[in-house]
Amino acid sequence: QVQLVESGGGSVQAGGSLTLSCVYFGIATSTNCMAWFRQFPGKGRETLARINTPNGPADHHAAAEDRFTISHDNAKNTVYLRMNSLKPDDTAVYYCAARLGGDCWGKTYASDFPSWGRGTQVTVLA
Repeated sequence: QVQLVESGGGSVQAGGSLTLSCVYFGIATSTNCMAWFRQFPGKGRETLARINTPNGPADHHAAAEDRFTISHDNAKNTVYLRMNSLKPDDTAVYYCAARLGGDCWGKTYASDFPSWGRGTQVTVLA
């Protein structure tokens, strides 16, 4: 059974940085698409970035604004989201998601990803 566990969220001052981690378990397929989303209160989940595992490539969506970077460590079964120059508007719950057995081509929306972590709260203080 696939399990995704996010960590690294918390409170940070505007302009600061955070790195979120997503450790995954139970993934037996050799090629997968991993992604980061975020969700604001009362809104749907917004795509931030995707990465093909194990060897990339990665792509970042407009919401990432060149401030967020996705990466992957094969040895640690972990996907990261590095977030720089954080703004109060980045305050949201951040989720890791997985789609197994294929690459990220054409997989953009939350509905394309069957497996999800529980999310980690990021709060950016003005």
